[in-house]
Amino acid sequence: MLLLLLACLGLLLVIFQRRRAGVTCLSVSLATLAAIAFLPVGSWLLAPIENRFPQPQALPGSVTGIIVLGGAVETAISAAHGMPALNAAAERMTSFVTLARRYPGAKLIFTGGNGELVHADLTEADVAKQLFDGLGLADRDVIYEHRSRTTYENVRDLKVLLKPQPGQTWLLISSAWHMPRAMGLFQHSRWPVIPYPVGYKTGPGLVMALRGSFPDRLELVDLAAHEWIGLTAYWLLGRTSALFPAPQG
Repeated sequence: MLLLLLACLGLLLVIFQRRRAGVTCLSVSLATLAAIAFLPVGSWLLAPIENRFPQPQALPGSVTGIIVLGGAVETAISAAHGMPALNAAAERMTSFVTLARRYPGAKLIFTGGNGELVHADLTEADVAKQLFDGLGLADRDVIYEHRSRTTYENVRDLKVLLKPQPGQTWLLISSAWHMPRAMGLFQHSRWPVIPYPVGYKTGPGLVMALRGSFPDRLELVDLAAHEWIGLTAYWLLGRTSALFPAPQG
């Protein structure tokens, strides 16, 4: 979006006789788009975020609870068609079901409200319940937190709701590209959790980095920019203790 706005600005500047400034804006915009098209820019930006918190080498024998963060549900589409609709972060939901079956005695928690203006009465938690019930968790006592609208609110509200105690073991499921920001919040709130990243977008090797169409690569850049900006904003606001949170202990 920023590149498109920059190109439009350049065009307007050329039209209004600010040729040098306009050509500069257009050149920067086109050069950046060309770099994204022919170089693995998105992978370079996103891979450090995705690999910051690796998958656990071994899962514990038992856990107190399993938390899955919202962000995988399309509430407006779900409301329009009367059935659960998931986005590209769907692995959060499927991994939650897998781990729930592995740990039959664990508390199960989904957190996610609705920050949209359309169909704001339907929350991610509402859709998640419908989905999880259909996937075999109807007989489990799943806790659905439906008020929070951001990752910061997810962590804040869950800590009040669950009141975690020292010595407990919690698993946290989220997308790999989202995990540093989420873990930064948990670390800052002094709530130890085991990260369980899913839904990777990048992989090792040049072939993997260059795969996909131009829109796919543009999406990676957009996602990486969103996360780097989010990490910076949370750090500046004092919501995390480090600009780029890392594993502890």
